[in-house]
Amino acid sequence: MRTKILLADDHKIVRDGLRALIEKEDNMEIVAEASDGRTTVKKAKELMPNLIIIDIAMPDLNGIEAARQIIAEAPTAKIIALSMHSDSRFVMKMLEAGAAGYLLKDSAFEELAMAIKTVLSGKTYLSPAIAGVVVDDAMRHSPQKATRTTAELTAREREVLQLLAEGRTTKKIATQLNVSVKTVETHRRQVMEKLDIHSVAELTKWAVREGLTSLE
Repeated sequence: MRTKILLADDHKIVRDGLRALIEKEDNMEIVAEASDGRTTVKKAKELMPNLIIIDIAMPDLNGIEAARQIIAEAPTAKIIALSMHSDSRFVMKMLEAGAAGYLLKDSAFEELAMAIKTVLSGKTYLSPAIAGVVVDDAMRHSPQKATRTTAELTAREREVLQLLAEGRTTKKIATQLNVSVKTVETHRRQVMEKLDIHSVAELTKWAVREGLTSLE
Protein backbone atom coordinates (compact mmCIF):
# COMPACT_ATOMS: atom_id res chain seq x y z
CA MET A 1 0.00 0.00 0.00
CA ARG A 2 1.37 3.41 -1.02
CA THR A 3 1.86 6.12 1.57
CA LYS A 4 0.01 9.28 0.54
CA ILE A 5 1.96 12.42 1.48
CA LEU A 6 0.98 16.10 1.59
CA LEU A 7 3.85 18.62 1.38
CA ALA A 8 3.32 22.01 3.04
CA ASP A 9 5.94 24.75 2.74
CA ASP A 10 5.69 28.32 1.52
CA HIS A 11 8.85 27.96 -0.58
CA LYS A 12 8.29 26.18 -3.90
CA ILE A 13 11.96 25.24 -4.22
CA VAL A 14 11.73 23.33 -0.93
CA ARG A 15 8.58 21.49 -2.04
CA ASP A 16 10.15 20.65 -5.41
CA GLY A 17 13.26 19.27 -3.73
CA LEU A 18 11.28 17.17 -1.26
CA ARG A 19 9.00 15.84 -4.00
CA ALA A 20 11.96 14.77 -6.15
CA LEU A 21 13.60 12.93 -3.24
CA ILE A 22 10.49 11.36 -1.69
CA GLU A 23 9.11 10.02 -4.97
CA LYS A 24 12.32 8.02 -5.45
CA GLU A 25 11.36 6.04 -2.36
CA ASP A 26 9.30 2.86 -2.73
CA ASN A 27 5.58 3.09 -1.97
CA MET A 28 5.52 6.85 -1.35
CA GLU A 29 3.36 9.26 -3.33
CA ILE A 30 2.99 13.05 -3.10
CA VAL A 31 -0.76 13.60 -3.46
CA ALA A 32 -0.74 17.39 -3.01
CA GLU A 33 1.25 20.47 -2.07
CA ALA A 34 0.31 23.60 -0.13
CA SER A 35 2.04 26.95 0.37
CA ASP A 36 0.09 28.19 3.42
CA GLY A 37 -1.45 26.70 6.52
CA ARG A 38 -5.10 27.20 5.63
CA THR A 39 -4.71 25.43 2.28
CA THR A 40 -2.85 22.63 4.07
CA VAL A 41 -5.81 22.06 6.41
CA LYS A 42 -8.26 22.13 3.49
CA LYS A 43 -6.28 19.60 1.44
CA ALA A 44 -5.70 17.37 4.45
CA LYS A 45 -9.47 17.17 5.02
CA GLU A 46 -10.20 16.55 1.34
CA LEU A 47 -7.46 14.01 0.56
CA MET A 48 -6.91 12.35 3.97
CA PRO A 49 -3.18 11.71 3.38
CA ASN A 50 -1.30 9.24 5.57
CA LEU A 51 1.47 11.76 6.24
CA ILE A 52 1.85 15.53 6.22
CA ILE A 53 5.28 17.16 6.11
CA ILE A 54 4.80 20.74 7.22
CA ASP A 55 6.85 23.86 7.84
CA ILE A 56 6.08 25.93 10.94
CA ALA A 57 6.57 29.41 9.49
CA MET A 58 3.83 29.70 6.86
CA PRO A 59 1.54 32.61 5.98
CA ASP A 60 -2.18 32.85 6.70
CA LEU A 61 -2.11 30.00 9.26
CA ASN A 62 1.17 28.79 10.75
CA GLY A 63 2.16 25.13 10.89
CA ILE A 64 1.37 24.75 14.59
CA GLU A 65 -2.21 25.98 14.22
CA ALA A 66 -2.63 23.99 11.00
CA ALA A 67 -1.48 20.84 12.81
CA ARG A 68 -4.00 21.42 15.62
CA GLN A 69 -6.85 21.74 13.12
CA ILE A 70 -5.74 18.74 11.06
CA ILE A 71 -5.47 16.45 14.10
CA ALA A 72 -8.90 17.59 15.29
CA GLU A 73 -10.42 16.60 11.93
CA ALA A 74 -8.18 13.66 11.02
CA PRO A 75 -6.61 12.22 14.20
CA THR A 76 -5.02 9.29 12.33
CA ALA A 77 -2.89 11.59 10.15
CA LYS A 78 0.82 11.59 10.94
CA ILE A 79 2.52 14.98 10.93
CA ILE A 80 6.24 15.71 10.63
CA ALA A 81 7.43 19.27 11.19
CA LEU A 82 10.34 20.31 8.99
CA SER A 83 11.57 23.64 10.32
CA MET A 84 14.51 26.00 10.63
CA HIS A 85 13.59 26.60 14.30
CA SER A 86 15.49 24.58 16.92
CA ASP A 87 14.14 26.54 19.90
CA SER A 88 12.43 24.18 22.33
CA ARG A 89 9.32 26.41 22.42
CA PHE A 90 8.58 25.66 18.77
CA VAL A 91 9.33 21.98 19.17
CA MET A 92 7.08 21.59 22.21
CA LYS A 93 4.23 23.57 20.65
CA MET A 94 4.38 21.41 17.54
CA LEU A 95 4.38 18.19 19.54
CA GLU A 96 1.52 19.47 21.71
CA ALA A 97 -0.40 20.26 18.50
CA GLY A 98 -0.14 16.60 17.54
CA ALA A 99 3.00 16.29 15.41
CA ALA A 100 4.75 12.90 15.58
CA GLY A 101 8.09 14.12 14.28
CA TYR A 102 10.30 17.22 14.19
CA LEU A 103 13.34 17.73 11.96
CA LEU A 104 15.50 20.72 11.15
CA LYS A 105 15.67 21.85 7.54
CA ASP A 106 19.41 21.27 7.40
CA SER A 107 18.90 17.54 8.06
CA ALA A 108 20.01 15.06 5.40
CA PHE A 109 17.27 13.38 3.37
CA GLU A 110 18.25 10.04 4.88
CA GLU A 111 17.12 11.38 8.25
CA LEU A 112 13.77 12.46 6.83
CA ALA A 113 13.29 9.01 5.30
CA MET A 114 14.02 7.48 8.71
CA ALA A 115 11.59 9.90 10.38
CA ILE A 116 8.85 8.96 7.91
CA LYS A 117 9.28 5.26 8.60
CA THR A 118 9.39 5.91 12.37
CA VAL A 119 6.18 7.97 12.59
CA LEU A 120 4.29 5.65 10.23
CA SER A 121 5.13 2.82 12.64
CA GLY A 122 3.39 4.75 15.42
CA LYS A 123 6.45 6.20 17.13
CA THR A 124 7.75 9.75 17.61
CA TYR A 125 10.88 11.00 15.85
CA LEU A 126 13.00 13.97 16.93
CA SER A 127 16.30 15.01 15.35
CA PRO A 128 19.12 14.22 17.80
CA ALA A 129 19.92 17.94 18.22
CA ILE A 130 16.26 18.70 18.92
CA ALA A 131 15.90 15.89 21.46
CA GLY A 132 18.74 17.35 23.52
CA VAL A 133 17.23 20.83 23.46
CA VAL A 134 13.83 19.52 24.61
CA VAL A 135 15.31 17.53 27.49
CA ASP A 136 17.44 20.48 28.63
CA ASP A 137 14.45 22.82 28.51
CA ALA A 138 12.25 20.40 30.46
CA MET A 139 14.88 20.18 33.20
CA ARG A 140 15.31 23.97 33.42
CA HIS A 141 11.67 25.00 33.59
CA SER A 142 9.23 24.26 36.35
CA PRO A 143 5.76 23.26 35.14
CA GLN A 144 4.26 25.70 37.64
CA LYS A 145 6.01 28.69 36.08
CA ALA A 146 3.37 31.14 34.85
CA THR A 147 4.03 32.89 31.53
CA ARG A 148 1.86 34.50 28.90
CA THR A 149 1.58 31.98 26.09
CA THR A 150 -0.63 31.23 23.11
CA ALA A 151 -2.20 28.49 25.24
CA GLU A 152 -4.20 31.27 26.91
CA LEU A 153 -5.81 32.14 23.58
CA THR A 154 -8.56 30.31 21.73
CA ALA A 155 -7.86 28.81 18.31
CA ARG A 156 -9.75 31.64 16.60
CA GLU A 157 -7.92 34.28 18.64
CA ARG A 158 -4.59 32.77 17.54
CA GLU A 159 -5.73 32.90 13.91
CA VAL A 160 -6.76 36.55 14.22
CA LEU A 161 -3.49 37.39 15.96
CA GLN A 162 -1.40 35.85 13.16
CA LEU A 163 -3.38 37.66 10.46
CA LEU A 164 -3.06 40.97 12.32
CA ALA A 165 0.68 40.43 12.68
CA GLU A 166 0.91 39.78 8.93
CA GLY A 167 -0.63 43.19 8.25
CA ARG A 168 -4.19 42.20 7.29
CA THR A 169 -6.88 44.82 7.90
CA THR A 170 -9.84 44.01 10.13
CA LYS A 171 -12.11 43.95 7.07
CA LYS A 172 -9.84 41.52 5.20
CA ILE A 173 -9.61 39.24 8.23
CA ALA A 174 -13.39 39.25 8.58
CA THR A 175 -13.80 38.28 4.91
CA GLN A 176 -11.13 35.59 5.11
CA LEU A 177 -12.56 33.99 8.24
CA ASN A 178 -16.16 34.52 7.11
CA VAL A 179 -17.12 36.48 10.24
CA SER A 180 -18.23 40.06 10.88
CA VAL A 181 -15.84 42.98 11.35
CA LYS A 182 -17.29 43.40 14.86
CA THR A 183 -16.35 39.79 15.68
CA VAL A 184 -12.76 40.36 14.55
CA GLU A 185 -12.56 43.53 16.64
CA THR A 186 -13.86 41.59 19.65
CA HIS A 187 -11.20 38.90 19.14
CA ARG A 188 -8.48 41.54 18.83
CA ARG A 189 -9.61 43.23 22.04
CA GLN A 190 -9.70 39.91 23.90
CA VAL A 191 -6.22 38.99 22.66
CA MET A 192 -4.81 42.31 23.84
CA GLU A 193 -6.50 41.95 27.23
CA LYS A 194 -5.28 38.38 27.75
CA LEU A 195 -1.70 39.22 26.77
CA ASP A 196 -1.69 42.67 28.37
CA ILE A 197 -0.53 44.18 25.07
CA HIS A 198 -1.81 47.55 23.91
CA SER A 199 -0.83 48.04 20.25
CA VAL A 200 -0.73 46.05 17.01
CA ALA A 201 3.02 46.71 16.81
CA GLU A 202 3.51 45.00 20.19
CA LEU A 203 1.19 42.19 19.12
CA THR A 204 3.30 41.68 16.00
CA LYS A 205 6.53 41.46 17.99
CA TRP A 206 4.92 38.99 20.39
CA ALA A 207 3.54 36.85 17.55
CA VAL A 208 6.98 36.64 15.91
CA ARG A 209 8.67 35.75 19.19
CA GLU A 210 6.10 33.02 19.90
CA GLY A 211 6.38 31.54 16.42
CA LEU A 212 2.89 32.42 15.21
CA THR A 213 4.42 34.15 12.20
CA SER A 214 7.91 34.70 10.86
CA LEU A 215 7.15 37.77 8.70
CA GLU A 216 9.63 36.49 6.13
